[in-house]
Amino acid sequence: MKYQVNGNTDGIRESILARLDSLTECELEDGEFLPRELMKILAECSCAVNREIAVYITRDGDIVSVTVGTDCDVELADWRLRRNTNRLSCVRCVHTHPNGDGRLSDVDLSALKIFRYDAMTAVGVRNGEPTFVQTAFLTGEAADDEGILMDAPVRWYRVPDAEWLDRIIECDALVGREETRRVENRQERAVLMGIESMESLEELKRLAETAGAEVAGMFLQKRDRPDGALFIGRGRAEELARESQALEADICIFDDELTGIQARNLEETLHIKVIDRTTLILDIFAQRASSAEGKLQVELAQLQYQSARLIGQGLILSRLAGGIGTRGPGESKLEMNRRRIRERMTELRRRLDEMEKQRSVRRKSRERNEVPSVALVGYTNAGKSTLLNALTGADVYAEDQLFATLDAVSRRMETAEKTPYLLTDTVGFIRKLPHTLVSAFRSTLDEAALADVLVIVSDGASPDMLKQHDTVEQVLEELGATEQKRIEVINKCDEADPMPAFPGAILISAKTGMGLGELKAAIAAALQETYIPTEFMIPFSRYGILAEIRGMGRVITEEHTDEGTAVTVMIAKEDTEKLIRKYGADILRQKA
Repeated sequence: MKYQVNGNTDGIRESILARLDSLTECELEDGEFLPRELMKILAECSCAVNREIAVYITRDGDIVSVTVGTDCDVELADWRLRRNTNRLSCVRCVHTHPNGDGRLSDVDLSALKIFRYDAMTAVGVRNGEPTFVQTAFLTGEAADDEGILMDAPVRWYRVPDAEWLDRIIECDALVGREETRRVENRQERAVLMGIESMESLEELKRLAETAGAEVAGMFLQKRDRPDGALFIGRGRAEELARESQALEADICIFDDELTGIQARNLEETLHIKVIDRTTLILDIFAQRASSAEGKLQVELAQLQYQSARLIGQGLILSRLAGGIGTRGPGESKLEMNRRRIRERMTELRRRLDEMEKQRSVRRKSRERNEVPSVALVGYTNAGKSTLLNALTGADVYAEDQLFATLDAVSRRMETAEKTPYLLTDTVGFIRKLPHTLVSAFRSTLDEAALADVLVIVSDGASPDMLKQHDTVEQVLEELGATEQKRIEVINKCDEADPMPAFPGAILISAKTGMGLGELKAAIAAALQETYIPTEFMIPFSRYGILAEIRGMGRVITEEHTDEGTAVTVMIAKEDTEKLIRKYGADILRQKA
């Protein structure tokens, strides 16, 4: 027989199911908030199965649904009978607590707010009998527990029916009329979940706050490896669902990448939006991208990540492979989505390639003029943009935020010896940097890979400075930026007193200017090792060599003498050695 009882009904006797099913045919009398007979039936059935039972009662006295849960909770449902979701729903929820405790829990109160029930009532039951009853109401005012009015528990046979019904009418006149604006403007409330460490969760918290979320809670389950279906265990996922409801969370953010199946299963279990660390970082990049190239790179990275997570029935939905089971009216919706994503990704790559060609032209122009480049690299929020501003007097956006700068910004500078160079601020690195971002931002990150000198900026105020430095080294190795001259810099020394953790590290404060003179001298010395002024004497008989030398470096002086042309060039050491091997020291008659 089919019973109209929802929820966890496995293993329940037919007689109990029939008794619960009969409740949907009951109508409460006028003036009844919670009939004593109804409480007795709920107590007997709840104790018999040792599970929570919830009933939903309309303002007219009809019982519209009966739901069975577990021994510690019951899944509450949305039964709004009004279009205006900010008003009361015109339905009150009554549910049992089999442990005999009639007090409302935090989960109960958050459900009252979320589903806008007329009232939320808990009935403690033990040994087949009701014990205490407690009810809470939404008031629309922030005076009592953020708009909740809750009476003290009362004996089950002393429920004040008339008083509680009147209170529903009073609250209905208050709730919802002034809350629309507050709901629209409030931040998303997020709970964070990880399986690695609290340090990693703390960084995820900073990422979430950077994206504009309000972090309501952080949870950790130590696991050697993620669960294939839910990333965390089934029991922990159900517990997280209750915690998320109690904290009134809108979104759950996981500290690692989720597969499409894991994300779908988690949303079905938690009943809120679920994203992972990569999606969060991509969202921050989308908010921060300002240049045309940056916006295209972010969109490409997002599409690359989404395309691998489109969920369907696999090959059975494909109309492109042919064969049995694939013939039909045309492409499936899933295949159409994939095709549109592929087409958009192709267009984005084409446009980025055009921009990369323009970047290459500018880069070759710098190389022809032999203007060396110095790149500021480091962990996100290490202070690279503040350092660029301090060294060059620029006004690049710099805030105490993760990924405040996405686009490479270059400024022309000179050493004390008047050697020009370009100082470039690059995008910050981070642990678990998404591979889609590395590939999409390849042209921007190449500024670090192709630089002549790398200034590695570390955050001296961070307790995880050494781990962050290891992350920077890993990303640089992935980019192939391992051969350049390096200068280690520890920033924010005005906020902490770090010891030089790296050999020869320069302690600075980009904010106060401490140590910047020493840093400039170190950059000049590094450039001097790479590019030095060299004087050559070119005989008139070999005048064609002069054109080759001009293409290799920047000409400082050029003078014609009786012996030939004396030229002083800012040139790389290896280029000088190559010229000597090719033409011989006697012909060039190197003077310096």
